[in-house]
Amino acid sequence: MPKRSPDISCPLVRKPSTPLRNRQFRIFSWVRLQLHLGQDHSCNGRGWTTQLLKEVAALRGHFSLGGRKTQVSAALFCLVVATVARGEWKAVSTQIEPSAAGKLEHRYVVFEDSASGDRASMELVLFSTKSCRLRIIDQPSEPRGDLDEMMRREKCLAGVNGGYFDPNYKPIGLLIVDGKIIAPLQRARLLTGILTASSNKVQILRVSEFSRGQKIDAAVECGPMIVDLGNQVAGLDATRQARRTFAAAGKADRAALGFCSDVSLADLSKILTTQFAPNFKIHRALNLDGGSSSAFWFKRGDGSVFSIPEEKTVRDFVAIVPK
Repeated sequence: MPKRSPDISCPLVRKPSTPLRNRQFRIFSWVRLQLHLGQDHSCNGRGWTTQLLKEVAALRGHFSLGGRKTQVSAALFCLVVATVARGEWKAVSTQIEPSAAGKLEHRYVVFEDSASGDRASMELVLFSTKSCRLRIIDQPSEPRGDLDEMMRREKCLAGVNGGYFDPNYKPIGLLIVDGKIIAPLQRARLLTGILTASSNKVQILRVSEFSRGQKIDAAVECGPMIVDLGNQVAGLDATRQARRTFAAAGKADRAALGFCSDVSLADLSKILTTQFAPNFKIHRALNLDGGSSSAFWFKRGDGSVFSIPEEKTVRDFVAIVPK
């Protein structure tokens, strides 16, 4: 069995034996200290990680392990990335404006990652199923309008883009419009949840929980699930950033539609599990079609409109309408 280098087997305990290993020892010790003090805001963020990368870049040595060379820079870079990812997202500012309808409001919330300092902005419409209901607005054939046009035409209070569709604008996954099944349920890795709405309830169900016997006025199958039973969902992609659209449901009569600036799905899951609204805790949240499809629309109390347009034509929309 190859004999391990003492500095590899226990880099923070054994005494460094050479000037090179002395520097390796110092860097590893520094990393451990920063991890230990991670709750101290002064030790978080880009400052110390940037300095660490400089130290690594200046270090031209390597560790020896059974004749194989493990590059210090690669090992420490992975450690830096893992450490930065430990940050928590917190709401740093919120603006609220009412709608003409009761129990419906628009929130603009800015979130910040405590470790990296990155920020994300969210547009959210919170509503009560006692005064409003969800409706799917479908566009099966041309000409297809944009979100702003369709929301005005259908006299909606707010809305976002809907589910996935193929290049021929055929829906991918279950689509129910005004009680009629437009497209059937599909089994696919990405399609993990279904947003459903009846006259007095909005639910987000896992595909396995869906029953064809339920009386449903509107439904769209999409995914992935980004909040489940109030918790973050493990295994979501943490690398690809894009505009996001989502639907969320609370435990009582509260529900929401939202749009978020470029974030990964993993970060969106973290953001949505923070307590950013005192009267709303998300029980489940479902990712809708994102990227260039993402769009958001809200009609203010004075009749004016706030909107973020989609960047391409989409098949359907999820709208909030008065009862």
